Amino acid sequence: MSTGDRLMTVGDRLRAEVEAAWRSARLAVRQSGPERDTMTQALKAAGAAIAAWALTGWWLKAPLALLAPWTALALVEATVYRSLRSGVQQLGVIMAGTLWASAAMAMTGGNTLGAMVIALPVLVLFGTYRRLGAQGLYGATTALFVITYGAYSLNAVGHRLLECLIGAVIGIGVNALVLPPVHLRSVHERLLRLMHESAELLGTMADALRDEWTAADAAQWHDRARRLEQLSRELAEARQWTAESARANPGWRLRRVGPAPPPAEEDARWTRVAGHLTAIARSLEGTAGEEARLVVPESAFLSRYADLVAEVASLCANAERSLRGERPDQAEARRSRDRAWALYDQFVDDFRHQRFGATTVSGALLVESKQLLYELAPDTDRGDAARDAEDDRDQPGRP
Repeated sequence: MSTGDRLMTVGDRLRAEVEAAWRSARLAVRQSGPERDTMTQALKAAGAAIAAWALTGWWLKAPLALLAPWTALALVEATVYRSLRSGVQQLGVIMAGTLWASAAMAMTGGNTLGAMVIALPVLVLFGTYRRLGAQGLYGATTALFVITYGAYSLNAVGHRLLECLIGAVIGIGVNALVLPPVHLRSVHERLLRLMHESAELLGTMADALRDEWTAADAAQWHDRARRLEQLSRELAEARQWTAESARANPGWRLRRVGPAPPPAEEDARWTRVAGHLTAIARSLEGTAGEEARLVVPESAFLSRYADLVAEVASLCANAERSLRGERPDQAEARRSRDRAWALYDQFVDDFRHQRFGATTVSGALLVESKQLLYELAPDTDRGDAARDAEDDRDQPGRP
């Protein structure tokens, strides 16, 4: 690649980043959503820092007023509980940094370089203690402020601690009382996205399996399925944020931002769905290409399997519409479940006629498809006779 091409690539990436940032800014102004939540927290942090400086630097004329806005800025966290927890950690770390730096100044008679040699190695090592989290760094940086400022008397140490305390109170207070963050929307949005992308992936696979498909198609399906698993991990993280945002939050009941999240059982169900889709895509990828590791089933078998995949895609789409609040047609939902299980029953019969070498992939598709149906169209919706007949067919050696 020439230098011009590399510069063009860098320019394209930079332009894409600028466009993405501009889209996020427009969304933050025009509608509620994650972008607006981020903007709100950023403005709150800036406001807390300004208020802390106004109180300590402008009104109280504190000697090292910088510590107050610096502390306030760091404590406007993503949840009120995290602000409180971080506040306690940060105050402890800052107190340790202030006291040790003042002791180092006293031991060296006010020599800046000597005090740094004594204070910084200990405080940097202290900051790596895992229970301090991200707050561990503040001990060493506070020590730098204290040492470079040069005052280390008891009165000066008291001022440093007071400035940090004021900043912490303002930062926590602003986060808790001014539009306290409530993370309800994230779970709902991530679960909708997981449902939507599962349905899209299944639809794409169904269309291709009825026609011609290549190794590149199979690789793309596998990659998309792995992204579904990443989405399920993001869903679990969003659920944790939702639970944490309810703790110690005075505005939890007053500021219900977004719809109530669905039950946590839905997270586990769709995580399993993503896992089954990954297994199906992996099996199909293993049959594609010139150096295929597995024997591909007959095209007629895959074409019939595509009908089942398309019906499973419809089940995912129905679940997505239901979560969006659309009233489902119960009769049509029941028919869709019945069609899916009927197609599966036909698929079981087709499996018995597969040539020996192709049964590895066919069996994997059979097992994973049944697991998908158990998740999306529970077995309780079927009659006992249908289940008994299926169990008979599934048992080896049965005619």
